[in-house]
Amino acid sequence: MQSLLNAIRSYIPFSADDEEVAHKLFRKKILSKGEHLLEAGNVCRYLAFIETGLVRYYATDEKEEKTNYFNKEGDFVCDYMSFLPQTASFVSIQALEDTVLYVINQSDLQTFYKDVEHGERFGRLGIEYVFVQAINQIRSLYTDPPEIRYQKFIASYPDISQRIPQYYIASYVGVKPQSLSRIRNRMAGKH
Repeated sequence: MQSLLNAIRSYIPFSADDEEVAHKLFRKKILSKGEHLLEAGNVCRYLAFIETGLVRYYATDEKEEKTNYFNKEGDFVCDYMSFLPQTASFVSIQALEDTVLYVINQSDLQTFYKDVEHGERFGRLGIEYVFVQAINQIRSLYTDPPEIRYQKFIASYPDISQRIPQYYIASYVGVKPQSLSRIRNRMAGKH
């Protein structure tokens, strides 16, 4: 749980009393590789923090999975579009490897915001970060060619690109696996 406490500290001052609140409210959850934290059509019940492991967010469109995001150790995981209003999710969140999480439900998160001195600030800063990441990703999908999106993927996820199957990376970039291979070969030829 220490990595969770350190992550919270990166956003707000966090006292020993605040730590006690976190210990009471966050619960450990373990996902096996391939298991889902959330499946599309269900309500996202948790904000989660990844202690170890890796997850992907994906949506299914006409029976084809489209990967749209990854989270790794030290990241918070949530489908906020479902979690905040408690409505059905359009995305699934799946473990790409065995993953250890600390989860908090919406009711307990409200208690965290109330009982932790700077709890609401933590929530605001976290949502601002997610918002900026989402806007940057949407802009990239509309304005960047696939090669640039792949370069941005490598820049954003340099430490996990070897842990993710290439077909998920291709889906994230918005190309077929064969096209990703050609992009990678062209980039390798430039270096």
